[in-house]
Amino acid sequence: MGGFLALCARRGRELLVAGLLAGIGVGIVAPALAEGMRVLIAPMVVGLLFLAVLRLGVEGVRAGLRGLRGALGVTLVLQLALPVGAALAFLALGWGGPVALGLVLMLSAAPVTGSPNLAILSRGDPVPALRQLVLGTVLLPLTVIPVFALVPAFGSPAEVGLVVLRLLVLIALAGGLALVLRGRGIVRGDAGALQAMDGLAALMLAVVVVALMGAVGPGLAGSGAVWGLLALVLVVNFGLQAGAAFLARARGAGLAAPALGIVTGNRNIALFLSVLPAALVEDLLLFIGLYQIPMYLTPLVMAPFYRWLCARSPAASRQ
Repeated sequence: MGGFLALCARRGRELLVAGLLAGIGVGIVAPALAEGMRVLIAPMVVGLLFLAVLRLGVEGVRAGLRGLRGALGVTLVLQLALPVGAALAFLALGWGGPVALGLVLMLSAAPVTGSPNLAILSRGDPVPALRQLVLGTVLLPLTVIPVFALVPAFGSPAEVGLVVLRLLVLIALAGGLALVLRGRGIVRGDAGALQAMDGLAALMLAVVVVALMGAVGPGLAGSGAVWGLLALVLVVNFGLQAGAAFLARARGAGLAAPALGIVTGNRNIALFLSVLPAALVEDLLLFIGLYQIPMYLTPLVMAPFYRWLCARSPAASRQ
């Protein structure tokens, strides 16, 4: 098993692409199977956070908790200022279809739980990604209130907040267990163990995407408009990542810029699937599925950009 997980770690980026292709294929050939796999999303999301904390260990998490003041500002910009601005703009323009709703929903979400894993696969530092993930998830019940108030179609903010609070309990338990296992030496932090954790995380990410892609395969096979929507989500995701990383570097974030770019573009939009009105979920499912594509392509597409950006950072030039 250790050798298999090591192989998954070495081929993590290719494994994510394979998961995307498998998800699209399952959506076309066996849509009922893809829909049935949705029950795996929540436990896998918590499991990915467990692995991220387990990999970092006590010292890594302690380092990640430094700079919370700056992280708070980033969270408020990402989960409050951006979605509120987008919602107001769409209201002013009279745009209220699934694409507009999907964009606002995406911007209001916390960073995707696999953000530290994506940072690792992109050859970046996972600590800033973990910091933004934890803080963004903790504040989500508060930051969604003004956003959802502007978009009544999303349902009651209180209902979403209750679900998020339940998820927070799971996250606290998963993170606490990971810290106990590392702190007591039950799980080692040597190179072999870290590689096994990376491989298992990549494997879990590949499984999760299959559950999220049920509507994508039939859509891509049956409509040219879906390809246009795919182009839009690619531009939005990669554009947000590049813009945030450039801004972070300009403000002195240096080697943390890749993680900040990843958490800006890659959001846990799937979290809202279980709390939105059923009719709205059906309308948004295609957008949510398509948005997984740039997220899972991030290590493959954006890693060269992040390496280039870090090489030009002041911190790198002093080494």
